[in-house]
Amino acid sequence: MTKIFIDVREPFEFQSGHVEGAINIPPAKLMEGSKALGDIPKDAELILYCVSGSRSNESINILKQMGYTNLTNGINKNQVKAKYCV
Repeated sequence: MTKIFIDVREPFEFQSGHVEGAINIPPAKLMEGSKALGDIPKDAELILYCVSGSRSNESINILKQMGYTNLTNGINKNQVKAKYCV
């Protein structure tokens, strides 16, 4: 199964650099039921990151409430790149 990277930082932070192929969905957009999640299956492997892991942890809780089950807090883009983008 393919890993899906979700950058939960604000768009201006995302534009300053992000994991290749990441989707930018800040927590406020997740709470609105972001259309960017579109056809992503509820059991897809989602790896979320921000700057410190705080917003990604908050976003994981939002996604759990939406029924997503395979969620990982990747903490920040550098840690995600080192662990998943070798």
